[in-house]
Amino acid sequence: MPALEIEAPAESTPAAAQTLKDKMFDLLPPLMVAAVLLFWSQAPQPILDNEWTLTVTSPLIMLIVLGLEQVHERHAGWRLNRQEFFTDLFYVVLSATVISWLTVRLAENPLLAAKAWLGIATPAITQLPWLVQVVLVFTIIEFGQYWMHRLMHNWTPFWLTHAPHHHITQLNAAKGAVGNPIELFLISLSVIALLDFDKTAMFAAFNLGGVVSTFAHANVRANPPIWYSFFLTTIRHHSLHHSVAYENTRCNYGNSLILLDRIFGTYREGEGVLVGQDDRKRLSIWEQTMFPFQPLIDRYKARRNNTGGAAPA
Repeated sequence: MPALEIEAPAESTPAAAQTLKDKMFDLLPPLMVAAVLLFWSQAPQPILDNEWTLTVTSPLIMLIVLGLEQVHERHAGWRLNRQEFFTDLFYVVLSATVISWLTVRLAENPLLAAKAWLGIATPAITQLPWLVQVVLVFTIIEFGQYWMHRLMHNWTPFWLTHAPHHHITQLNAAKGAVGNPIELFLISLSVIALLDFDKTAMFAAFNLGGVVSTFAHANVRANPPIWYSFFLTTIRHHSLHHSVAYENTRCNYGNSLILLDRIFGTYREGEGVLVGQDDRKRLSIWEQTMFPFQPLIDRYKARRNNTGGAAPA
């Protein structure tokens, strides 16, 4: 597919005029990926075994990237304000509590029960090198999210759950958690529970995806090297996916693994600056929650109005 030409914003830094600060920020996404892998492979065992470690590292990644936005922002129009901050905070907490609880109860636990009942075992996985296990977990999760995400853009019932995420009118490090609760649950589904991966390899993969997807939503002026952006999603890829024109959103579905778009023919070159849908109408939390049901609500109201206006028999 040909590259989509989008005019560069006025505040963009030409490649020839890159400062040392620009170059350092370009390296931050791969450096944070390396830091995650180093932590989960080398941290003391008591820390790795502590059930709260992942609970701490996940939001810490987001907080670090939010801090980077204050130091080297990409677009002034995406600057975090008070209203956006508290909306994002609501969704981050919702994802970490209610959505996480539902995923465990309705998806992970049933899969574990089915695994035990069917006697499914994958001992060969445990013999693989740790880093290979991390890559496998990351790829399996991304493969499922890619196809779920693509389905959401190509079938109306699923689009209604996903569209609220496209009504956001700015991008920042917390925006990956913003969306209708049904979509947040659907996008969290995975078959990883059926496979016998090392626990730290799974946690490393979760944090790896967190780093990449957080930077892919972040208002940080960082353009990672081509060897990174060929495989992993960047803000350039994902900002294009959030373009105002709906047809332009039907590309770059990879949450963290843009390589899947290259493989399956949905990759598109370019960058978006204005983001949002339907004349860039920002939805409230209530509007986002009710969005999938709005067509039914509108149909019911129209029917009631027509009935109320009809003459009595």
